Amino acid sequence: MRILGVDPGLTRLGLGVIDAGRARQARMVAVDVIRTPSQDSSDVRLGRIADAFDTWLDNYRPDVVSIERIFARNDVSTIMGTAQASGLTMGLAARRGIPVAMHTPSEVKAAVTGNGRADKKQVTHMVTRILKLDSPPKPADAADALALAICHLWRGASSALSTPGSTKDVVDRQRAGRQGDNLTPAQRAWAQAIRDAR
Repeated sequence: MRILGVDPGLTRLGLGVIDAGRARQARMVAVDVIRTPSQDSSDVRLGRIADAFDTWLDNYRPDVVSIERIFARNDVSTIMGTAQASGLTMGLAARRGIPVAMHTPSEVKAAVTGNGRADKKQVTHMVTRILKLDSPPKPADAADALALAICHLWRGASSALSTPGSTKDVVDRQRAGRQGDNLTPAQRAWAQAIRDAR
C-alpha cells in the first residue's frame, strides 16, 4: 500500500509518501512542503496548492490519503486557511477515487512516539528513526506529513480502504464500499454499534 500523508496549511502544506512493506514496515518515497506567499489572495494560494497536489497524485498514485483532522483554535484566520487547504486536498483525492482517512494530532503522536502529547521535536526524531533516514525531514510540516502516513499504516490501514490497481474510479470505489468515512475510531465504533442494534 502507498500512503500520502498531508499536513494541511495555507502557508505551508506538508506532503509525505511512504510505501508499506512486510510487517507494516514503512519506507519513505518522497517528502516536500508546498509553500504559498501570505501576500497572495486565498484563491490564488489554494490554486497553487491544488496544482501541486494534483502533480503529487499523478506522480505517486497513492492508495490512500491520510490528512490531519482540524481542531478549532483561538486564531480563526489560521484555522480557516488550514481548513480550506484540508478540504481542498480531500476533494482532489475524492475526485480521483482515492480514499481519505482523517487522524487527530494526538492519534498521530501516539502512533509514532507512543505519547499523544509528544512535541514536534519528538515526532520528527521518531519519524527519522522509523523511516531510517540519514537526517530529519525539515521543516516540521514535512515530518508531520510523514507521521500522518505512518499513523495510517499502523492504526488505520485496512484493505477495505485501499484502491489497488492502475485505475481509481470514484464510482467503482463507492460501489465496492471502498471510501473513507471521515470518522474518528470512537465515532466509527458508535456508528457500528447503532448498525448492529438494528
